[in-house]
This record gives sequence, structure tokens and C-alpha cells, in this order.
Amino acid sequence: MCRKGNYFRFCYKSTAMRTFLQTIIFYMTSTSLLYSSEPKNWQLGFQESVTSIMNDVVFMHDYILMPIITAISVFVLFLLFYVCIKFRESKNPNPSKTTHNTFIEIVWTLIPCLILIVIAIPSFKLLYKQDIIPKADVTVKAIGYQWYWGYEYPDQNIYFESLMVEDKDLKPGQPRLLATDTEVVVPVNKIVKVLITSNDVLHAWAIPAFGVKRDAVPGRINETWFKADKEGVYYGQCSELCGIKHAFMPITVRVVSEEKYLEWIELAKKKYAKYPDKSLITYNMKEKN
Repeated sequence: MCRKGNYFRFCYKSTAMRTFLQTIIFYMTSTSLLYSSEPKNWQLGFQESVTSIMNDVVFMHDYILMPIITAISVFVLFLLFYVCIKFRESKNPNPSKTTHNTFIEIVWTLIPCLILIVIAIPSFKLLYKQDIIPKADVTVKAIGYQWYWGYEYPDQNIYFESLMVEDKDLKPGQPRLLATDTEVVVPVNKIVKVLITSNDVLHAWAIPAFGVKRDAVPGRINETWFKADKEGVYYGQCSELCGIKHAFMPITVRVVSEEKYLEWIELAKKKYAKYPDKSLITYNMKEKN
């Protein structure tokens, strides 16, 4: 038990410092350990990463940003305690009249510049990787509406709409506000290009596990891509404020084997055919020309 006097003040500072460091350590370790394919109650950190892009995002967060942020926070806290102790009134009855220090000013200018360079180099590499789309194996077009998503597979003559499952209709295992009545289905370990647009206002198509987020802008098509390396169901949401039901625009992507994907495509061509007979439409267009 801490007693009054100088020892009490020292004990108090040590306890506060220990609590602070424990909090920092817990946060840093939890960002790497607490992953999931969907959000969990009291979850810290990212959802499970299943793409190379998201792996790079997690690496940058855990091994570049967090150490820098922690080091700066600890350093500033140390300076705060140091100044409070060294320059307290009892030890400095006559305060210093120092107005500047050239060396310190140079240091506190150069160090932030170096920190920004360390952050910028991997950031630009990551942005480049996100924006340069490799040759796609599958193309999906996502169209934002108030307040649901429509999906088109342009190469397969498939179109369907995906609406949130109401609470009363949820099946066991379906997460509230995230499950949809129709899922986007893509093959595992294949490059999927997503064309994103909107039919009304601004939306954003985002899947945290894929490291993907692109705005859906009316009259404009944005592009992104992902390559999921693990089968499963992954959830996202509209990430651009778009009206009263913005929170009710979930995204569900099911990643399956190539065999199951081909089976789904054959069924979807019959169930979700955009045109009854694509060859007939093509023939009529040629006749008009």
C-alpha cells in the first residue's frame, strides 16, 4: 500500500504508467489476435483477411502505423512527466526566459518529415496495388439503389437484386443487418473485377475482409478488384451516407470452389437471366444497325 509523501506520488505515477502501458500492449496484441469473418461484439482490430490487399493493410497497421503511434504517444507522455517534475515551481522559483532553441527546432522538423516518409512509401505501394487491376477471371457490376444493391454478371447475362433480410426472416447463423436474400457468388483464388456505380445518390461498396471500398457515383463507373484465398461468406455494408436507410444496405459475398461456382452460374442463368434470350437480343440489335 502506498503511503503519503514523495513515495505516494511516485507510486501513483508508476501505477498510472503501468496501466497506460498495459492498455497499449493489449490493444497492439488484440489487433492481431481478434479476427473474424464478420463483426463481433466487443471486437478489436480488423475482420479476417482473405486477400493479399487486406494482408498488406493489416501489415501496415500492425507493424508500421501502430509502432509509430505508440512510440510518439509514449515519448509525448514521457516529456509531459519530465516537464512537470523538472520545471515545477518548487525547483524553479525563477522561470526560464528562453525563447527558442535552433537545434531542437531543426530536430522536431526533420523527425516528423522522416516519419511521414516512412509511412508514405508503403502507403503509395498499397494504393498502387489497389488501383492496378490485373486481368479478371470474373466481372461483377454492383449498382447502388436507395436502399439495396443490384448485381450484374455482364459476361453471363445475369442480373439480380440483393436486399437485407428482415429480423423476423433471419435464419440461424445469419447476422442481423448483414445478411441478404441473394448473395454474390464468386470462385476462390480467382481475380474478381467489380464495376461499381449508382442509380440515384452516392453509395460505397465495401467488404472489410477483402480490403475493398469504392464509391458508387451516379453516371460514373468505378473499378476495384479482389482475389479471395479462402472459401466462406463475407459481409460488408454501404459506406457512404445515402439517406434514411443507409444502415440497411448490407453486402454478402459467398466465395466457393470453382466447381460450385460453375454450378451456380448455370442455375443463375435460368433464374436471374437479364434477357430471356441473349442471342435474340443481339440479333435484333444487328437488324436495327
